Amino acid sequence: MERRKTLASIPTKYRILTLLFIILFEGIEIQVKGQNQTWREYLEQLAEEGTDGTTIENMYEELTSLENNPINLNAVTRDELQRFPLLSIDQAWAIADFLEKNRPVYTVYELRNVLALDYATIERILPFFYVGEVGDRKQETLGEIIKNGKNEIQNRFDKTLTQRAGYGCFSDSILARYPNRKYLGEDFYTSLKYSFAYKDKIQFGIVGEKDAGEPFLKTGYPKGYDHYGFHLIVRDRGILKTLALGDYRLSFGQGLVLNNDFMISKSGTSNTVIRNTIKPKRHFSTAENGFFRGAAAAIGIKNIMITAFYSNKYIDATISEEGNITSFKTDGYHRVPLDMEKKNNTREEVTGMNIHYSNNRFQIGINGLYYRYNRMYNPVLHDYNTYYLRDSMNTNGSIDYSYRFYRLVLAGETAISQNGAAATIHAIEWKPATPHIESVSLLYRNYSKAFQASYANAFSESSHIQNEEGLYIGSTLYPFPRTSLTMFIDIARFPWLRYNINKPSSAVDFYAMTSYSFSKNSLFDIRYKIKRKEKNTTYPNNTTTSVLPYMTHKIRLRYTGTFKNGWNMHTTVDVNRYRTKYFPKEYGYILAQNIGYSGDNKISGDFFVGYFHTDTYNTRVYSYERNILNTFYMPSFYGKGIRITLSARYAILRNVILSVKGGVTRYSDRNTLGSGTEQIDGNLRADIYTYFRWKF
Repeated sequence: MERRKTLASIPTKYRILTLLFIILFEGIEIQVKGQNQTWREYLEQLAEEGTDGTTIENMYEELTSLENNPINLNAVTRDELQRFPLLSIDQAWAIADFLEKNRPVYTVYELRNVLALDYATIERILPFFYVGEVGDRKQETLGEIIKNGKNEIQNRFDKTLTQRAGYGCFSDSILARYPNRKYLGEDFYTSLKYSFAYKDKIQFGIVGEKDAGEPFLKTGYPKGYDHYGFHLIVRDRGILKTLALGDYRLSFGQGLVLNNDFMISKSGTSNTVIRNTIKPKRHFSTAENGFFRGAAAAIGIKNIMITAFYSNKYIDATISEEGNITSFKTDGYHRVPLDMEKKNNTREEVTGMNIHYSNNRFQIGINGLYYRYNRMYNPVLHDYNTYYLRDSMNTNGSIDYSYRFYRLVLAGETAISQNGAAATIHAIEWKPATPHIESVSLLYRNYSKAFQASYANAFSESSHIQNEEGLYIGSTLYPFPRTSLTMFIDIARFPWLRYNINKPSSAVDFYAMTSYSFSKNSLFDIRYKIKRKEKNTTYPNNTTTSVLPYMTHKIRLRYTGTFKNGWNMHTTVDVNRYRTKYFPKEYGYILAQNIGYSGDNKISGDFFVGYFHTDTYNTRVYSYERNILNTFYMPSFYGKGIRITLSARYAILRNVILSVKGGVTRYSDRNTLGSGTEQIDGNLRADIYTYFRWKF
């Protein structure tokens, strides 16, 4: 069924758009740069663009921890900068080079002298750094570590106030016939975290969590929380650069063999498409999948770094009558008997190694990964998954490289799976010696339809690193005074069938965001995004299925203002349009206003109200509301209704903080919300969220 197709077969108008995009790189002048997107707004953008929820939660937890424990620019190492999530490899190395030549620095704003950093990145990373004196680098004793370390306890409690069907009363006869109609546990979410950290040298933590509907300290469930996690990280003890015990994450190369750290969305920024090998780091979020459990170590000897790890843990899976795995359950919910049948029913073992050589501007790595399950993985056969892994084990290997010139970075990786299929990715990031072009990125990837790598997570349009060829071009420009413009176009083709697409297909993704700074505290931005993809479609009153293109247009206008008395505001208008060829157009919009106050050291708060109106789920919109401390939550809505939230944070003592938020969503186009066990009889949903943090 395969059809030969090249990137040249993409419709002519999109090839013309690409050429126009390239032409924009020339003849633009700049006088003042201006765009100040916070890192939280940056994560909101990634979430809206479809970045995996586990990835967002991991990023939010890590960035929050870094913000609470900022890094001294006068003591930071090259290795620490390479681990920092919001920097590309070129940016990390450029900062390190700058600091080696200019230490001591006297203000964080000296980062503006680093040529590899664009204005938006600088504004985004400033909260994570400070300037201080360089301390004594001698090895600390255990007593000194315990005395000078920081302890932190976090407790979160959330509850939906409106009744959901899964918490109703059912007779024994009904439950005997339909046991999955009722949740096994209570109607609240709660988590508890304890962490100890000494700088970034020692990190220790324990986490316990239960989702709403999961049993908590009930008879028959003696464990208390549904999920527990533990980690211990030790860094920089001689040649032992990192030791991780318990739960951890890591990434090799560009992610074609292994990446359960996180991957920046292609719409996030134009100059962070290149990744680098990441030493083991802790997994301290409440996400119940996407991490390893066991031990990992990174050893450095001169220019060579060797990272090896082993993971052995139980995971959730759907098992067929023959005893084979048909799919993996990754939502982490264990609320009904069917969930409990899938809980921890499969053992997963993963082991791997990375040997990394670095010499000034050149780096090369060799990566290997082996994993197996205690039963056969054999998903139900369909045409689209013909080339999926069907085995109890698999092996991957790859070679990755990067070379950094003064203003140019080349990087890539080529990988192979046990069946002999290959995948390759190569990228260029260029920072011209002109003030009007901040950066230009070019990335090409080609993933065989038969490439099998379950732990890969690299740059792609689809969720699987398989069956894709694509070309990405992105740039950040400054066309007018006080104005920035970030753009990209990504053209991809899929040589084999995909889920819900019964023939080879293609996709085109175009994004442009321009920001104008009226002043340091006043910003207006406009974002436009258009995506063209294909899917199976059945015409009304017709049983024939055809593959038709569909297009999604998204426009967002937002004004952000910060005032001297501690007040701030965000006004947002989002408009979406969706249309499948030959079918009617669908529209959706949201008008939202957020007003915040942070002028008092003891109390701060936010009020959000948004009115949304969408025709279908295809034109759903997102709420840009502020959340309680140390949590990320960005709900989407479709239909007609209004969303109102009020949040407050109060510092009970200097190191004790309580954060509370209430949210209400009222729909005007329906009398029931949700479905199944989550159904609410009525048109209103009310939630309350609380968070408590104690540092000592």
